Amino acid sequence: MKGLLLLLLAGVTGLFAYVVSVAQSPTSATAPEKSVWWKETVVYQIYPRSFKDSNGDGVGDLRGIISKLDYLKTLGIGAVWLNPIYASPNDDNGYDISDYRQIQPEYGTMQDFDELLKGMHQRGIKLVMDLVVNHSSDEHEWFKQARSSRTNPYRDYYHWWPAEKGKPTPRFSFFDVNNDAWKYDSLTKAYYLHYFSRKQPDLNWENPKLRQEVYNIMRFWLDKGIDGFRMDAFQYIAKDTTFPTFPIGYEKQIIKYYSSGPHLHDYIQEMNREVLRKYNVMTVAEGAGSSPAEAMKFVDPDRRELDMAYHFEGVDYGYVQGKDYAYLDPAGYDLVKFKQIYTKWDKAFAEKGWGTVYLGNHDQPRMVSRWGDDRPAFRAPSAKLLTTFLLTMTGTPFYYNGDELGMTNSVYKSITDYRDVAARNQYKHLQDTGTDLALFLKRLNQSSRDNSRTPFQWDATANAGFTTGTPWIAVNPNYTTINEVAQDKDPASVLNYCRKALATRRQHKVLIYGKYQLLDEANPHIYAYTRTLGKEKVLIVLNFSPDKRSWSVPSTLKPSAQALLNNYPTLKVSSVLALQPWQAVVLSLS
Repeated sequence: MKGLLLLLLAGVTGLFAYVVSVAQSPTSATAPEKSVWWKETVVYQIYPRSFKDSNGDGVGDLRGIISKLDYLKTLGIGAVWLNPIYASPNDDNGYDISDYRQIQPEYGTMQDFDELLKGMHQRGIKLVMDLVVNHSSDEHEWFKQARSSRTNPYRDYYHWWPAEKGKPTPRFSFFDVNNDAWKYDSLTKAYYLHYFSRKQPDLNWENPKLRQEVYNIMRFWLDKGIDGFRMDAFQYIAKDTTFPTFPIGYEKQIIKYYSSGPHLHDYIQEMNREVLRKYNVMTVAEGAGSSPAEAMKFVDPDRRELDMAYHFEGVDYGYVQGKDYAYLDPAGYDLVKFKQIYTKWDKAFAEKGWGTVYLGNHDQPRMVSRWGDDRPAFRAPSAKLLTTFLLTMTGTPFYYNGDELGMTNSVYKSITDYRDVAARNQYKHLQDTGTDLALFLKRLNQSSRDNSRTPFQWDATANAGFTTGTPWIAVNPNYTTINEVAQDKDPASVLNYCRKALATRRQHKVLIYGKYQLLDEANPHIYAYTRTLGKEKVLIVLNFSPDKRSWSVPSTLKPSAQALLNNYPTLKVSSVLALQPWQAVVLSLS
């Protein structure tokens, strides 16, 4: 759960992955005879709390999203991934669910949801919802019953350790102030397990009754007509309930010890058999192991489990592991290594399975601040380049709301400016241990997931047009110059370039199904590659630097004079391309 956030917590490093479950279909360098919607779509992620507020309470809501459906249609995206909107005490912004069949009141009503779903489908947009079933809220009725008595029928819906056995085997918690995943509950003199916040007790998937509860919840929403789920923290659901002792320092390889527990694949196959294969849906699950080989266990068509792997190796790259926490390397990242990572994962699914590609979400800093250059002179071209990368690589692109404007990281002066439970609890932990808090805050400013959660910048009016009230988290001060209204009117804006790039991907199947080939691998500034589908071939050249660069086109490639995409007004096509800072070009090849 929470990609980058895991890296911010004490001693946590590792590789994460999302996986997507849908109808099985092999991948090849030829387009399939029948269109596969989840391969050809672009998934746009909406963080509802920060997208659009309709009633002035400072919190985004469903009616706010409804009011912007026409905007989504103009983008050209084909699906929306909506972060949790279920009833929740909001300890972790909705990832602590108290009722899986109710809408969080601050987001609206079930009638609002039904209207939202209908409006999306009328505009040809599919809806993928977030399903959080590694844990529930401690305010869920299941947990209230479970903690009331050791003999309660719901007791085994969670993991308990009786106090008479002594202290439980240590387990690391990502969100706990003390990083302790066991919380003592005096009512029944036992400890309960929580990999995340104390208010997020882990569900016991080893209990078949619990699994059936989850399947029924899934059917409830699928029968409403939604088009799939993104399943949060899915790699953690299976646990060895003997709770063996892990070696000292295990938390530094947390995925090795927490993911892919006993019977995980049995549970996935059972879920597929009882629920997923009965619907034409896409299911995105967080967790596919720690390597391409392990991910293939999830996506191998013969196993009838899952189809798409959504890896985290790319966004994990660039961190430095400190004594108490990991932080972004202030020197930036090495493009050669960046290329190697994405090329490795492309190769992993070149013959079977299917991947995804993304550079930002609600658990990451802003895409342009993390991977581009958010200085005023380079923000727009680098945002356009990153969009070009996402929409021309192999796999289904996942695109986070606001990145189409080139929204940037915000400014945080103290810990009180943050709303993220992980950041606040980590600060308290470091405060208790005497760590340099000023340095921590400086590093957190660059990597906090609150950076991506600031309100969507709709216009230059108060609070960026997000709300007429007080926003739940401060609006980025640069909203007066970076906003949707201003960019919609500017044909050269990041927004309009994104629209053009999305249209180009739809029009050219080579950008979806074409075979990927990396060029000039050792170049530290240029990322160049080709995509080939039958007789159609394109060349993509990306200058990942704030300087002008020249790049020699291989003699075997004959690019056309007219670019399919170019984030600058002009480009002279010759044997040597003269590239502007952060220039991105897509050229057809003869």
